[in-house]
Amino acid sequence: MLGRHNDFLKWYRASFVTLLFVLWSARVNGQTFPFDLWHDGKMVLETGDTIKGSMKYDLQDMLQIKHNNRLESFTARKVVFFEIFDQTFRRYRHFYSLPYSPSGGYKTPIFFEVLTEGKITVLAREKVEYRTYSSPFFYYGGYSSRLVLVNTYFLLKENGTIELFSGKRNDWYDLMANRQNEIHDYIKENQLDLDRKYDIKRVIDYYNSTFSK
Repeated sequence: MLGRHNDFLKWYRASFVTLLFVLWSARVNGQTFPFDLWHDGKMVLETGDTIKGSMKYDLQDMLQIKHNNRLESFTARKVVFFEIFDQTFRRYRHFYSLPYSPSGGYKTPIFFEVLTEGKITVLAREKVEYRTYSSPFFYYGGYSSRLVLVNTYFLLKENGTIELFSGKRNDWYDLMANRQNEIHDYIKENQLDLDRKYDIKRVIDYYNSTFSK
């Protein structure tokens, strides 16, 4: 009888953990990225025209907009600026089409999100990557891979050039070396994390504000 009871407990634990794992996998793999959604916003074309409607962007610098009962698509060559209210982040986001070449050769217009402007102007672009994580269900000791949203950061210099930035925590501090102690205190007091995009925005906004006092 005791043996049967132990067998039942083993089966129950295994079934319960399996169920939790399935639910967890469905949740993380079924996530929705901002570029999967339609957002209310507006765009300014190179012609100077402004169009308002429901907008959707992708990672290949294509922008779609629904307005006046029609759907139109525009490349970064045709758009100067667009703004959306992103429901996933509950904030307005601003993008400019700027010439850029990762290799330093011929530059083509691509979309950059402008995080902050001032003494330091930070731009960002999104991409998705597969990341491997250990399963939270150590009973199996397994791993899972899933797509995650990754941000790449750039600095817009005063001469108009755009430079790729590492985005590493220490490099952010080095960028603000002349205010490093003050910035460190601000981050600690507000419980900010330099690995999170909009926390970075808050920190750089604060840094830039110190030059207008």
